[in-house]
Amino acid sequence: MHDLRISVTDRCNFRCTYCMPREIFGRDYAFLPRTEILTFEEIARLARIFVGLGVRKIRVTGGEPLVRKDLPDLVRQLAGIPGVEDIALTTNGALLAAQAAALHDAGLRRVTVSLDSLDDAVFGAMNGVGFPVARVLAGIDAAQRYGLAPVKVNMVVKRGVNETSVLPLAEYARDHGLILRLIEFMDVGQSNGWRMQDVVPAAELVGIIDAAHPLEPLPPSYPGEVATRWRYRDGAGEIGVIASVSQPFCGACTRARLSAKGELYTCLFAAAGLDLRALLRGGATDDEIEGVIAGRWERRADRYSELRSAETRGLRHVEMFAIGG
Repeated sequence: MHDLRISVTDRCNFRCTYCMPREIFGRDYAFLPRTEILTFEEIARLARIFVGLGVRKIRVTGGEPLVRKDLPDLVRQLAGIPGVEDIALTTNGALLAAQAAALHDAGLRRVTVSLDSLDDAVFGAMNGVGFPVARVLAGIDAAQRYGLAPVKVNMVVKRGVNETSVLPLAEYARDHGLILRLIEFMDVGQSNGWRMQDVVPAAELVGIIDAAHPLEPLPPSYPGEVATRWRYRDGAGEIGVIASVSQPFCGACTRARLSAKGELYTCLFAAAGLDLRALLRGGATDDEIEGVIAGRWERRADRYSELRSAETRGLRHVEMFAIGG
């Protein structure tokens, strides 16, 4: 266990079709009440325990984490934990321009922004609320200005929807010092209508960019890295490809996931989590909680992406917005 992804809320101000389609997550959808969500102090306590078990990198996620009030306060607490080497944030960028400075001052060092197209019509259809590209780009600019760089841009690619946006976004990233990461459309949760024919495989994605700007492979930057890295032969930066569908990487996974209500998940495609909130609020000691976490991690046997088939696709697994992707 090396990486901990912490979801601070299940709420989001977007309704992306591959995560929280608005026909399901409409105005009447019942999100978690505040009392069920971990407090910042509870999150920091669990983070300290995870660090004691080997975690060195923490990523704050959601839902959309920046809709959680006073998020820099949590970042500050996490940054003060001895042993934490890196704190990052994944966001849709809608609120980033206003918060980038405070997040950096609190100790955040890296940010990943989700952006699926530079075309307003395509992006608006994918984010489900018609949110304009320009405001996300403003958030990226602010992140760079305040030192949260290099900014990574996550692009989920769905066939027939936004694969024609791959090259324009890659060229924008080249020109602006960003690292584009292309993500195969995944069957996370039960709500996004996933079909194998909607997946644009990693090899095809790399080929789209390579045809215009030749690429060469790069070695992983650390053990367990999920993105396959490529760099431009002309030296104009790099891209990454996350190929969970066509090139599963279950055997090298080092990621634990903590949901907003305190459940530990050992896989993005897990069906159920381990309730740590009950231990926190029930008076368990840090040593007792550490033992429970270690026991679950040591017994994990998650291999969904490697075993994906017509039969496994019918299995229930947690929605992506609940554990931050």
